[in-house]
Amino acid sequence: MITKEEVLEALKKCYDPEIPINVVDLGLVYDIKIDEEKVYILMTLTSPFCPIIDIFIEDVKEKIKESTKAERVDVDITFDPPWSPDKMNDAAKKELGLI
Repeated sequence: MITKEEVLEALKKCYDPEIPINVVDLGLVYDIKIDEEKVYILMTLTSPFCPIIDIFIEDVKEKIKESTKAERVDVDITFDPPWSPDKMNDAAKKELGLI
């Protein structure tokens, strides 16, 4: 059985292409749903103008499949609500010198 913790650990291996911090610490992951061997991720990006969105989504899917043995991973990108630095955890803010 795949757990949310396993998915989060896999997502910590995925980095935003513009900011060298993982997507979990950046606060880009909005929702995780698991149904047996299927994983659904709702997330955002730091910018709606990301030129490599397709590559980024494939990286997220691949990292989750490698780490959890999920048979299927679906990733939906939303910009509602839009990302802001407020969504980052304290470790990410400290790393970027925001606190």
